[in-house]
Amino acid sequence: MPVRIRQLVFASNQQSDIACLRHVLGLGAPYVDPGVGEFGLTNGVFALGDQFLEVVVPTQANTAAGRFLDRNQGEGGYMAIFQTDDLESVRRRADKAKIRRVWNADLPDISASHFHPADIGAAIVSVDEARPEGSWRWGGPDWQEASVPGAITRATITACDTQALLNRWQSLLGDPLDMLNIVPGNKDMVTGITLELDQPEAVLKRAKTSDLETNADSFKFCGVTVSLKAS
Repeated sequence: MPVRIRQLVFASNQQSDIACLRHVLGLGAPYVDPGVGEFGLTNGVFALGDQFLEVVVPTQANTAAGRFLDRNQGEGGYMAIFQTDDLESVRRRADKAKIRRVWNADLPDISASHFHPADIGAAIVSVDEARPEGSWRWGGPDWQEASVPGAITRATITACDTQALLNRWQSLLGDPLDMLNIVPGNKDMVTGITLELDQPEAVLKRAKTSDLETNADSFKFCGVTVSLKAS
């Protein structure tokens, strides 16, 4: 199985942004993962097809997410989680490339490693191997019932040096990286995601009434441009 985006994570200082994202995208009930308390966070995880969008909110001082928000004035995607069927190979590539692992989990139904954003660039990257392949512990025990139709098709990353950042991500994730759009910018950051949805026009209308910045086919949420395509 090629590596693919399984979950994208926004960081916010506002608990209300969890409800805002649900309303704008017409998502089901969020899963609040008690495990993120280990990182000084609360969260809401939403199922979109068999992929996931998450909002994390710091609940204490000096968290990684809080420092991220301070550095970026509350803007940019915080974390990208990819699925593989061979995490051991990913870990070996990371160790060879000196991309540090900052957290590891090896559970009966999933294994995961988080990689240091200073080494990979733009975001915390996690690579996870779910067992069975279609499962996803981080979405909660009932995510299939809460899921709404849709898909995450792409993440856009700005980079000061696009080739250097691409090389680092390829050294970890391998090829192909069709789900990533790496473009020049003045900072390494996840700045956009593309979603396929049933009724993008209705989403844009709700974004406008929620006072989010919008244009013809996108809106901004937590500093990230969410581009919409009809499925």
